Amino acid sequence: MLLEGRRALVTGASRGIGRAIALRLGEEGARVAVNYYSDRERPDAEAVAAGIDPSGTRAYAVQADVGVEADVVRMVAECGDRLGGLDILVNNAGTQKQAPTLEMPLDLWEEILRTNLTGTFLCLREAGRLMAAQKRGVIVNISSVHEFIPWPGFAHYCASKAGIKLLTQTVAREWAPLGIRVLAIAPGAIATFANSPSLEDAEVRRRVEADIPLGRRGRPEEIAAAVAWAASDQAAYLTGTTVVVDGGMSTYAKFS
Repeated sequence: MLLEGRRALVTGASRGIGRAIALRLGEEGARVAVNYYSDRERPDAEAVAAGIDPSGTRAYAVQADVGVEADVVRMVAECGDRLGGLDILVNNAGTQKQAPTLEMPLDLWEEILRTNLTGTFLCLREAGRLMAAQKRGVIVNISSVHEFIPWPGFAHYCASKAGIKLLTQTVAREWAPLGIRVLAIAPGAIATFANSPSLEDAEVRRRVEADIPLGRRGRPEEIAAAVAWAASDQAAYLTGTTVVVDGGMSTYAKFS
């Protein structure tokens, strides 16, 4: 197993890509803290933890709003206590809501940036403090192909993901001497609950898949596999970069 004995925290892990990541890290031998946002997601998060280990000794669910500093400080401290340290952080929690830029209210802009970018920073900072004391650790930030591909109607989302890109690179340079690797995984179009409207609309689904050279959306498990590898010793020389997992979407197939 790639991650035998490692201790991991996955944010936004009650469903979708986060759920798949938490389960895969567990399959690879890690002990996993499964973060969820609110009581509404708690049953799903607890089911993920039970899927990793029904006995509850290798996985547990932990609530925190990643955009709230006090929540993050509490969550990471609890993870350190319950797991005996922290070797892996996967910053997966994120959100998106479409809005034309001319009509975008400030509160929506701030909502997306607070979760996607500030949340990534807060979790990274707190986990980094634990990892620095251990002199080792890996942080994987879940970005998006929209850290470099524009997406009309989602300026706030694209800005948050572009911010994650340079946050990742900057912190990777700062923390390499501390034994901490920091990198990003950028998914393309993935079949998740968040994308269900476009999955249910046959015409929208056809247009999206026409832009992907491999001809299909990715599966959450395929992102999870990339994360597990990136967090393992097999990727020990990987830091400060973004690994794109998008079926070739970013080659701009429709312009060929």
